[in-house]
Amino acid sequence: MEIDTSKAHSARVWNFWLGGKDWYATDKDAGEQITRVYPGIVRTAQYQRMFLSRAVRFLAGEAGIRQFLDLGTGLPTVDNTHEVAQRVAPESRIVYVDNDPLVLAHARALLTSTPAGQTAYIDADVRSPEAILERAAEVLDFSRPIAVTMLGILGHIPDEDAPADIVRRLLAPLPAGSYLAISDGTNTNATLNEATTNYNARLAGDYTLRGPEEVTAFFDGLTLLEPGVVTIERWRPEHPVFEDEQPVDAVCGLAIKR
Repeated sequence: MEIDTSKAHSARVWNFWLGGKDWYATDKDAGEQITRVYPGIVRTAQYQRMFLSRAVRFLAGEAGIRQFLDLGTGLPTVDNTHEVAQRVAPESRIVYVDNDPLVLAHARALLTSTPAGQTAYIDADVRSPEAILERAAEVLDFSRPIAVTMLGILGHIPDEDAPADIVRRLLAPLPAGSYLAISDGTNTNATLNEATTNYNARLAGDYTLRGPEEVTAFFDGLTLLEPGVVTIERWRPEHPVFEDEQPVDAVCGLAIKR
């Protein structure tokens, strides 16, 4: 599949913010533009990666989850889902999903696994949940709990595509004891809102910022774990968060299907 470098792509821009090397000039330009307007975006990207690590460690450890469906995988970087999960439980199975040709080109790096576990990659759009679930069932056992991670992906689904319905359809066939992790940027900062508008003009696909209450609504029907939906640096932090520290304009949460 040919990689379009004429417009920035979110996975590559995110890789640029995280200090990776898998981006093109258009991605760097878009990343630098939003950073100039809203420097906190780099901190947000870093905190989201930390949330991924903390959530997956909890899921593979205390929660005993051995199956993960990672939607909107992005480009490989430090502490990918399979690395974190298999460090805790080597027998963990992970299915990655993305629709960026560059992520597909790097899938081999994602497919590394411990001998006891398994990883797989699905090239698909998150707006096709049934097709994703059908292919994921080749690796994951749907009679046992599965953790679904949707980090930074729901913002890429506009309201007219009914993101809440997509979440519902993804979780519908999963058994009780399954989990959902979400993190997404919020519309709580006027400067970020302006930067995102400019960013969308340069991006192959728009990003929709939503209010914290709208992100919380994606968990409807599930039981949120403490501390609920909070800014991502405040979800079970491993280091103290100082009260005078500027909150990140992104929220996250983890919930269980009862």
